[in-house]
Formats: sequence, C-alpha cells, structure tokens
Amino acid sequence: MSKQIIHTDKAPAAIGPYSQAVLVNGTLYVSGQIAFALAEAGASIQDETKQVMENIKAILEAADMTYENVVKASIFVKDLNNFVAINEVYGSYFGENPPARETVQVARLPKDVNVEISCIAVK
Repeated sequence: MSKQIIHTDKAPAAIGPYSQAVLVNGTLYVSGQIAFALAEAGASIQDETKQVMENIKAILEAADMTYENVVKASIFVKDLNNFVAINEVYGSYFGENPPARETVQVARLPKDVNVEISCIAVK
C-alpha cells in the first residue's frame, strides 16, 4: 500500500491527531474541513460554506486533483434549516455530474462551527 500524507498551508492545519488528507493508491481521503474563524465571527452560513469548499479545493490541488475527481462527500450541519443555503454554495463547485453525498444534522461540530464537509476523490 502506498500512503502519502497531503498537506497545504492554503487550508487550516489539523486541530488534532489527523492529516488534512491521505492519498492511498490513487484515492484521496480529505478530512472534514471547517471555517472556524468565520463561524466565530458570526459570518453567514454561505460564507462559512464557501470557505470550507475553498479549503477542500486547496487540499485537492495539493494532491494534483480538482472537484472533478471527487466521488463522495459528507456534509455535517448544525441546523438542517440551513440546507438550501449550504447546498447552493456546495453545488456551485461541481459541474454536471456531482459526487455521491449525504447531509446529516449533528448535535455539535468542532469549534462550534455550523458546517463541516469531508470528501473522497479518485485520480
């Protein structure tokens, strides 16, 4: 098994014992991304989601991939009433064939953010 840790300074550093992403045999596993500074500042859910998607984009680029390579995404939200707003921003990053996905409401997210997104991409 070929395992490569992917890291970029263009996305937040891990806040625990995990990597931003791990590439294994052409499959990239991107850890959940959050927008702590924006959430703390009370930014809109759209701005928070956009920053999360930009974090993921930077990690994908560090692995020489794009959103075209994403095959699966997981969205965790504090309040499903924000689903439409999150979905509009999220959807703007994908073309005609978006990846598989689930969206779930959770009781709490790290650093009390409102949205966290992780994904899997394949070369």
